[in-house]
Amino acid sequence: MDATIVPEEQKHYPVLLKEIISIISPQYGGTFIDCTFGQGGYSKKILEFNGTKVIALDRDIESEKKANLIKDSFEDRFVFKNIKFSQLNNLKLKNEDIKGVIFDLGYSYTQIKDPKKGLSFDSSGSLNMKMGLNNYSAEDVINKLDEKELEKIFKFFGEEKESKYIARNVVKERLNNKIDTQTLVKIVDKTKRKKNYKVNSATKIFQALRIFVNKEISELIFGLINATKVLKKDGILAVVTFHSLEDKIVKYFFKSLSENKSISRYVPVTEQAETLFKLIEKKAITPSEKEINENMPSRSAKLRYVVKKKDFYDFETDIQEQFKNLIEIENFGNKL
Repeated sequence: MDATIVPEEQKHYPVLLKEIISIISPQYGGTFIDCTFGQGGYSKKILEFNGTKVIALDRDIESEKKANLIKDSFEDRFVFKNIKFSQLNNLKLKNEDIKGVIFDLGYSYTQIKDPKKGLSFDSSGSLNMKMGLNNYSAEDVINKLDEKELEKIFKFFGEEKESKYIARNVVKERLNNKIDTQTLVKIVDKTKRKKNYKVNSATKIFQALRIFVNKEISELIFGLINATKVLKKDGILAVVTFHSLEDKIVKYFFKSLSENKSISRYVPVTEQAETLFKLIEKKAITPSEKEINENMPSRSAKLRYVVKKKDFYDFETDIQEQFKNLIEIENFGNKL
């Protein structure tokens, strides 16, 4: 469907909204942090319940336009901050009763169709993919990093099996021409030997670049750590993911802090403090058939959540060590 004829209300569906609301129970009041405000779907729904307050975050400054509309209706109960969610521990929350922290790691229809962002392989012009508060673009990555670094980005962030050959052909092509969006799409299409005609050949490469440019691995890791710190006892931490890499990180973080296991070989299991989280459901919650039919992009969504059992702020987690190799790949960007 052409972006110019899509009605505003159809442009964004807050994924698994009913399930999120059921889990966080805003009918009992309290303050909720919407870490990925986007088009404001979760925030608006939470604010329908009296006694609630929402602190919304988004790194994309474009989201502020939607936030200002909500602010007009809920001035005393709604705050918007243009920051990355990894920085949520910098919010002054001393007197706030934080009942829930929510992450929706997907991108809205509006963001995907924004030609300036260049998130889609249908875009033309220069590669961008910056979601806000970035240090470099996809154009910098594709045209400046070496072959081995590109191969690792494509392989580990895009789970692309032909990453080696795609990286090699990118480096060959850029000797003659600066690579833009459509040039990259053509390189990938020509390189891939096995093709799935239902999915664009460049899908995984674009995913990899988006993750890399926006440092989505370390953002998620520090977002989860800092969300856990600000939550109060019995507060809910809920995360909606859209690809296996995100889900793997969330699943590990929740599971490791819900089990009595030693995270250090020097600390016996018996000496470890009581677990921080209560894991209510081990399996991820997925959208209903009805929701998928109404909003096809929701088909890959997975919702996981935990309840914080204790108020304490400091806790040990080995999540950075667990995903050290991915953080090291992200650090290739430090040279750009």
